[in-house]
Amino acid sequence: MTSFEAFATWELRPNRTDAIELIEEQSAARVPELVPLRYERMGVSPFAFFRGSAIIMAHDLAGQPTTGIEVQCIGDAHIANFGIFASPTRRLVFDVNDFDETAPGPWEWDVKRLAASIEICGRDRDFSKHDRRDAVRACAKQYRTSMKRFAQMGELDVWYAHLDVEQAIDTAEKELGGKTARTIRRAVEKAREKDNLRAADKLTHRIGDTLRFDACPPELVPFGDLLETQGYTDGEALFTALQGMLEDYRLSLAPDRRALLDRYRVLDGARKVVGVGSVGTRAWVVLLAGKDADDPLVLQVKEAGESVVERFWHAAPYAHHGQRVVEGQRLVQSTSDILLGWTGIESPDGTRRDYYVRQLWNGKGSIDLEEIGVGSLEAVGRLCAHALAHAHARTGDEGAIAAYLEDDDAFADALCAFSSAYADQNEADYQVFLAGHPE
Repeated sequence: MTSFEAFATWELRPNRTDAIELIEEQSAARVPELVPLRYERMGVSPFAFFRGSAIIMAHDLAGQPTTGIEVQCIGDAHIANFGIFASPTRRLVFDVNDFDETAPGPWEWDVKRLAASIEICGRDRDFSKHDRRDAVRACAKQYRTSMKRFAQMGELDVWYAHLDVEQAIDTAEKELGGKTARTIRRAVEKAREKDNLRAADKLTHRIGDTLRFDACPPELVPFGDLLETQGYTDGEALFTALQGMLEDYRLSLAPDRRALLDRYRVLDGARKVVGVGSVGTRAWVVLLAGKDADDPLVLQVKEAGESVVERFWHAAPYAHHGQRVVEGQRLVQSTSDILLGWTGIESPDGTRRDYYVRQLWNGKGSIDLEEIGVGSLEAVGRLCAHALAHAHARTGDEGAIAAYLEDDDAFADALCAFSSAYADQNEADYQVFLAGHPE
């Protein structure tokens, strides 16, 4: 087994132009007119850069020793990729909410990315070194405690476990005081408002008795304004392609979910820019209506390419990357979106692209990391660590991981040391990035 001393080690490598070349390589496969927006968003801060550079950290971690214990990696398990969403019973739960990079890989990769993101987020908020260290230590201890608990549970109990948000608020109020609970509660209140009705209200306008997407380029561009860039000569051809893509998606659903989807009809589609690291990948929204325009469903259709984990570890067992994302999410979550599926489409130029599909807003909410306080950062870090331990326990050898972590503080010390050192590396890479992409 890897020693904790080796686990903790990272040597600063300044002036890494080769790391930035990995970002450029990704951009070459993205929508050209959106690449400047990607760089603009990544250039806001070292934390924003970290969020958009999962490929750099995967490359770095591939050179680090591991225990050899494989799980279904999240692949991009930073603190902003956890949040709130609605379960099939409409209860709000807290869990991982981004799976673009998921694939089988070492459990350490996810834990190190989460811990480093907490350190980097703390620096972004100008927290003291002591407070940042406390937050990372809390994350490490929670991961170890949760993994030990899962190792002692029956397999079905592990599979069904989930983190109910209302219970999380109660725990925060008891253990950390009202301020931290209020931070989580505000996120919950916003999440409750983010449903299909709200999505339609925010993104569409009414024309008679139907709805159409607004035009707010570059963030939201209706299909009708994209004919030339997508290689189609008329709107009917593009709409036919959309219908075909949705039919392929329909076949990826279980029969009961297909029956639900069949009750809706397609009204419109648009390109919608999302996130930081995802900017430039092809991401669409599709507007459907059930009984009438007051019964909308907004689906997100998001491009899926090779995972950074696949690139630096080994290939996932799926040739279709949309299926890789969906099956990976189903493995690690006990409460996935009921309309989660995958599809693909061949463009007029012959290029085949894979996509996964989900509801755009399904009670989704996140903690406001730009305004988060010290106590709340620690609390959210613990929630993320618990969710990550659950994902790993569902898909890996939780007993072996728990035994490796043991009961002392060596793991927390090692993770703190690594996180601080890697945050320094991220800042150095960020400066190289800014030098090559001045605003």
